[in-house]
Amino acid sequence: MKPTLQAVADAVGVSRSTVSNAYSRPDQLSAALRERILDAARQLGYPGPNPTARSLRRGFVGSIGVLFTSQLSYAFTDPFAVRFLAGVGEAAERHGTSMLLVPLPQAQTDARRAVENAAVDGFCVYCVADEEWALDVIRARGLPYVSTAPRDDAGADERFVGIDERAAAYSAAAHVAGLGHRRVALLADAVLPDAPAGPLTLSGPQEVWHPTTRGRLTGFADAFAEVGVDWAGLTLLNAPGNSRRAAAAAVAGLFDGPAPPTAVLAGSDVLALGVLDVLAQRSDGPVPPVSVTGFDDVPEAAAAGLTTVRQPAKEKGRIAAELLLDPPADAAANHVLLPTALVVRTSTGPVPRS
Repeated sequence: MKPTLQAVADAVGVSRSTVSNAYSRPDQLSAALRERILDAARQLGYPGPNPTARSLRRGFVGSIGVLFTSQLSYAFTDPFAVRFLAGVGEAAERHGTSMLLVPLPQAQTDARRAVENAAVDGFCVYCVADEEWALDVIRARGLPYVSTAPRDDAGADERFVGIDERAAAYSAAAHVAGLGHRRVALLADAVLPDAPAGPLTLSGPQEVWHPTTRGRLTGFADAFAEVGVDWAGLTLLNAPGNSRRAAAAAVAGLFDGPAPPTAVLAGSDVLALGVLDVLAQRSDGPVPPVSVTGFDDVPEAAAAGLTTVRQPAKEKGRIAAELLLDPPADAAANHVLLPTALVVRTSTGPVPRS
């Protein structure tokens, strides 16, 4: 038979609670008694209290969950996600807790089950499109959460950390517009669910399903509207994922027409780097200079000379975890808006002369 906690207690001649304290509250016992208990457990082959059952009794698990709508590998390969999670991890270490990555399957039934079954004490909702359903599930579980997508309708008791996506994107687009560019392409990933790579027609950015992408595309459009280029005059491109390969697929054929765009504004640095790859690899004749901008300022951006919008990825993750693990007493401190900055490099320049 499998050895039990009671068997250890009988062997040592102590109570069940004393054996339990030897594992979970060693400060309650003398060093000698604890060693006797652990030695008896080893001899009997008792592995210790079941961690799941112990967590249920204590009322907490000792882990925070990070939700995101991508494959698990995304957390280890996307440069912004890697820095964000490093910030979450640093804060978790300081608080003596662990981190559980919870990638959400595309099917909402499966995604809902993932949120319902995650053994965590709270959630950091990172990069989740149309997150309201996820928040409803978390609220139903009675767990706290922090979102990285600030919302206009967020209540005072809701915690979030993020940036003004629209204003940040506007700064990049205003820079490009100020250089004289009017034939412009906007590139973003997952503009609509299951949309193919390439041009996409929408009546406006309000149709975009992901709040982060929606905010950035709106900011781009704001800047060009100020110089007389309305939404219909912009080329919208969808990338089926945030990768260089997806960006290359999205811009395939873009520069082959008689009047190609003179600038491409990407919703992330990874996509922008993919555009630069395509421009560098073209072998069908000289290519007029094309200005390219990104967003995030990942480490590869500087080496590529990419003009981009810098946001503090690691700090964002750290603050998200701190808000979750050590919530502020003042409700006003629940909402954290981080600064951004336009970083101008060599990938943007004046519109080429005809």
